Amino acid sequence: MIMAKTSVIARAKKPPKYKSRVVRRCFRCGRKHGFMRDFGLCRICFRELANEGVIPGIRKSSW
Repeated sequence: MIMAKTSVIARAKKPPKYKSRVVRRCFRCGRKHGFMRDFGLCRICFRELANEGVIPGIRKSSW
């Protein structure tokens, strides 16, 4: 798992000057793209945790 730079994560946690400048990042790795608001995770971390069964109510679909 690739982590974002610590300074970039710290900058995202600060309150922005304008509301439109909010950068939502994955709390696990700090990734900003592919972010899912409902879970606070990026798509990669979401998939890892879902496959492990850590996220309640989520399981891999098969049909």
